[in-house]
Amino acid sequence: MKNVRFIKALISSAVAVTLTVSLAACGGAQQKGGSGAIKIGGSGPLTGPAAVYGNAVKAAAELAVEEVNAKGGLQFELDFEDDTHDAEKAVTAYGVLKDWGMQVSLATVTSAPGAAVSPMYKDDHIFAITPSGSSLAIIYQDPDNAANPYGNVFQMCFTDPNQGIASADYLKAHSDLGSKIAVIYKNDDNYSSGIFAKFSNQAAANGLDVVYTGTFDDSNASDFTVQLKQAQDAGADLIFLPIYYDPASLILTQANQMGYAPTFFGVDGMDGILTLEGFDTSLAEGVYLLTPFSADATDDLTKNFTANYKAKMNGEVPNQFAADAYDCVYAIAQACEAAGVTADMSASDICDKMTSQFSSMTFNGLTGQNVTWSANGEVSKSPKAVVIQNGVYVGVEN
Repeated sequence: MKNVRFIKALISSAVAVTLTVSLAACGGAQQKGGSGAIKIGGSGPLTGPAAVYGNAVKAAAELAVEEVNAKGGLQFELDFEDDTHDAEKAVTAYGVLKDWGMQVSLATVTSAPGAAVSPMYKDDHIFAITPSGSSLAIIYQDPDNAANPYGNVFQMCFTDPNQGIASADYLKAHSDLGSKIAVIYKNDDNYSSGIFAKFSNQAAANGLDVVYTGTFDDSNASDFTVQLKQAQDAGADLIFLPIYYDPASLILTQANQMGYAPTFFGVDGMDGILTLEGFDTSLAEGVYLLTPFSADATDDLTKNFTANYKAKMNGEVPNQFAADAYDCVYAIAQACEAAGVTADMSASDICDKMTSQFSSMTFNGLTGQNVTWSANGEVSKSPKAVVIQNGVYVGVEN
């Protein structure tokens, strides 16, 4: 019996040691890339009205990760959570990703969720770069004054103010698109109101003739006939829409029903309107968008990305959100290789290396050549204009 008890005790001790080692290994994987791959996290709307954005980002990020991993050497592992474009759910998603062991992040797809989680990235010292969250609130603790940057949260997309300024400059340089301008924006949305504020100032500086400004909010985001009628009565032959594609689709539909046919000009939030379920895409013919990416570009990088993305997504043409996400992964890869980042490093140590690289390196990608970032996290690259023709985006010569 003593021998039996001794053997049982020995087995118990061995099991305990095994469990301890196993748990320690799991704990290490949560803090570091225990699989040998650097863990990249992110969240976005994979369901709900804004799902076209989130699914484009997820698919393009997956594609880029697959390509990086296929080269050998540097390896990535991606976990992308659904936040449904909701700030509270984005906070929950952040917790899931942190528990998983996230070492680098694609942050969030949309702006409001991004503003909610950016303080967490700062507190936990995890580097993040958002493909498409354009609000200043994502990179600045004091967004109203563009002050107190988080320092470790960067953007691949243009900031809202830059989109507003670039739009006013483009319309100044292309006055043939319209001489009398109306604006319809969403006044309870940081994205829309932020773009409008800078557009308005730059339009005045450029001498643009803004003949009407209309607004809406969540309580009246389905009927735009009043705004359209007032724009029409003011003689507007171009309507600037710094809004997302869902309300924009209603505006295009209702303008058509009224027999009102101005030129419509939007920014990156309208990218995706051609894939909106139930929308008559013929109504988007002739719509202009200011965007850093055109899927019909003839350079090899764009052609290869577009072909591979369409193969992955059953023929769907990639939008700007997809292109920005693809660039994010490759920019992260460039920074990791330059800084010698490895999967066994802590997220905090990686963060220091990434912020140093991003604020000093130059990146060439789908959405821009000679792309740089300030230490504040703002990107510098040139916008492009596209026009919708025959149901596809076509690049416009600047």
